[in-house]
Amino acid sequence: MPKEQISKDEQIGFHKGALTTLAKEREEMLKILSIVEQLMQMHIKSLQDLGVDLQKAAQQTKAKKPIEDALR
Repeated sequence: MPKEQISKDEQIGFHKGALTTLAKEREEMLKILSIVEQLMQMHIKSLQDLGVDLQKAAQQTKAKKPIEDALR
């Protein structure tokens, strides 16, 4: 049975539609990322205001094995 042929115009339309959809999805992801970043900055500032040394905490975390290693 021969494979059904899709016209060049249909293929172009399909790919253009996919790109349009993906571009909109990317915009939404960037909005979400921006919101997450703002929330993280708020929490960082609050922790710093409370006297938490985030650099020290980050160094202690690096000394521990990554969780990915424990899962293997």
